[in-house]
Amino acid sequence: MPIRSDHTLCKRWLVFRLGHLGDVTLTTGVLDRFARDFGWTFVFVTKRPWAEIFIGNPHVERVVILDEPDLRTVAFAARCQRLASEYRGRGLLDLHGSLRSLMLSAFWRGPVLRYPKMSLDRRIFLRTRAKANSARLLRASVPQRYFMAASPDFPPAGELLPRIWLSDDERYAARQRLDSLLGRGSAPVALHPFATHSLKTWPKEHWRAFAALLEREGIPWLALGRGTPLFSDQTHDLSNATSLRESCALLSHCRALVSGDSGPMHLASAVGTPVVALFGPTTREWGFYPAGPRDRVLENNLPCRPCSLHGLAACRRGGECLAGIPPEKALEALEQQAREAYVETTGKGGVLPKNAPPFS
Repeated sequence: MPIRSDHTLCKRWLVFRLGHLGDVTLTTGVLDRFARDFGWTFVFVTKRPWAEIFIGNPHVERVVILDEPDLRTVAFAARCQRLASEYRGRGLLDLHGSLRSLMLSAFWRGPVLRYPKMSLDRRIFLRTRAKANSARLLRASVPQRYFMAASPDFPPAGELLPRIWLSDDERYAARQRLDSLLGRGSAPVALHPFATHSLKTWPKEHWRAFAALLEREGIPWLALGRGTPLFSDQTHDLSNATSLRESCALLSHCRALVSGDSGPMHLASAVGTPVVALFGPTTREWGFYPAGPRDRVLENNLPCRPCSLHGLAACRRGGECLAGIPPEKALEALEQQAREAYVETTGKGGVLPKNAPPFS
């Protein structure tokens, strides 16, 4: 795959991406591909909560952490000067496209690559729903746009899935925890009933009804994430009880994750767990959809979608975009995933037998 010709000799890069959990997680599959295709290695600059994402990553030599005091204008300018001096000779890979990353690039003395953020297309599409802007946005997911910083020819979205490296000890501890909560060898469905913005997640009654459906079908489940627990009477509601990497290790043993458009949706993809994603105020045009082979996105094609870039807008329709997705639809999506996994594993088609093993 061709790389932009003026940067072929640079093999060591400083990557800048602050953002949110999902934004940073989605860089990991792209960096993995850069490392394999071009032989690159990286120092990654991000905020403290996301540093754990890169533990064990063989392509990331070091994580540089920026805390809130570091991001104030005068302090950040000084930090930019130090970074440019300390990492002289490296390229700068700007996967943020913010005023801060532009400031850093002003101090940089090596090559600079920047991804196409497509801000104008996003804003025009948000205002007009114009088909031309939609087509341009749908051409490339966010990881593919990240890849375009280095090459105009990007791989299929399914080849840039995020990746988090877990240790054997982390996986073992998660397995032990699940065995104690749900029984030996259990492969639960994980629920993430939270979102940074409340309009980006299912109504509480839908989550509770969905959990009841899983129990009716004999499917074990657990809840993960940060927020007010919905199932506080259940020992397998692990809300606020796991670190980022503990959540990843637990997800690696789950048969699927059901979530809104959220960071943990990408964590599941990063450990190879299929996702059933519930999209409401945001749409695929923004580029953050899961792209794994068995992932499913459930959405209502209402004319008011998308209503904002990040799910922040007030809703005049009572959150109909998500409230209109019944729990039964999510269960159907899980059954489709199970059927596909069964066919892939056994080569047999037809009806999924009741005794078919859970997939992971």
